[in-house]
Amino acid sequence: MTTETEDSATTWLTEDEQRAWRIHLDVSRLLMYQLERDLQPFGLTNNDYEILVNLSEAEDRRMRMSDLAKSTLQSKSRLSHQITRMEAAGFVRRENCESDRRGLYAVLTEQGWDTMRQVAPRHVASVREHFIDLIPPQDLAAYRNALGPVAAHLRETRTR
Repeated sequence: MTTETEDSATTWLTEDEQRAWRIHLDVSRLLMYQLERDLQPFGLTNNDYEILVNLSEAEDRRMRMSDLAKSTLQSKSRLSHQITRMEAAGFVRRENCESDRRGLYAVLTEQGWDTMRQVAPRHVASVREHFIDLIPPQDLAAYRNALGPVAAHLRETRTR
């Protein structure tokens, strides 16, 4: 798919590469849509759930806002707005950082922890139903091995 005005040095995707790329896009969008739908009865979005997971796995169930932003791939501003919404819902609270007066922590509240314990089994079941259980174990290993370097490359690119 080239035109006279396009760079002749472009290496266009082969038909096989194009199919792989497009199925990846379809699966990514459809899976995230489905997982979001399955979180809606709990009043959560995928982003909310990701924050709850990060905080539930962190020491003392708290993270510096800047670290949480990095972990969730959100800008500090976007995360701040999201945390404000989650504070209003009672899932998290902010605490000042004693060692750095400018720093803030996001802390998982008891209500947030209770919500996480209630939602996590349903979320895992949804991931299994719509992704894991549809892929044979040997293909799942190949998928993980194939996408591991892509994820590592994108993490590295993001930090530059």
